[in-house]
Amino acid sequence: MEPELKLLEDIGLTKGEIKVYLALLRLGVSKTGPLAVTAGVSSSKVYKILDRLEKKGLAGHVMRGKIKFFTPMESRRILDLIDERQNELAAKKVLMEKMLPELETQWTGEHKTEATVYDGFNAVTNLFKNILDELRVGETYYVIGGGYGEGVPGLRKFFLTHHYRRKNHGIKVKMLANYDVKGNLEESTQLDSEIRFLPEYLITNMEIVFYKDRVFIAIWTREPKAFLLESTEAVKSFRKYFEALWKIAKP
Repeated sequence: MEPELKLLEDIGLTKGEIKVYLALLRLGVSKTGPLAVTAGVSSSKVYKILDRLEKKGLAGHVMRGKIKFFTPMESRRILDLIDERQNELAAKKVLMEKMLPELETQWTGEHKTEATVYDGFNAVTNLFKNILDELRVGETYYVIGGGYGEGVPGLRKFFLTHHYRRKNHGIKVKMLANYDVKGNLEESTQLDSEIRFLPEYLITNMEIVFYKDRVFIAIWTREPKAFLLESTEAVKSFRKYFEALWKIAKP
């Protein structure tokens, strides 16, 4: 799907609605027959799609005699849809924030596990988001093997944003980055950070992150995975490992 069509789908239009709306833009004013042909949808579906487009404010109609003709609304009305979705999400966020204390009471120590495995890009990157929620201003987290993996879609963009957010939260990072990203780190990584680079022979897709009593190991492949361990002793061990590597790493 072309990027602009994907964008329309992302803001809440179905594939059918996109086809019919774009056909309306091309035709200007049209009866349902030519519109269905131009859009490539069945005549039986075009009425339902037009009804939804009218409710979304992207189409209207006029009567000429006993025949109904449909016309598109201005393309700028699409921005109204985005505003509506933002307002809906904002309202849902407020409700969820009110629910969180109750949800957290359901998560008791009896149910917590010491080690957890996470699968998929969103699950693994959420562990980095948790860092910003769990550390306070002036605190530091540590990274061994910082890099971007092998062709992980969206990973560079994620870390670009992550480090800007980290800076805004006042959180520092001390990183042992992989040799192959020297001179090629996202610029935001440099903010409030200390960075050295591991020797070339230590390059790996495995990234170790630790802070407080948490250690997680992320494997940056096309289907990322991570292993989270909650253990003060593990953090102490990785801290010693980090300090040993820091001595041989280069700025």
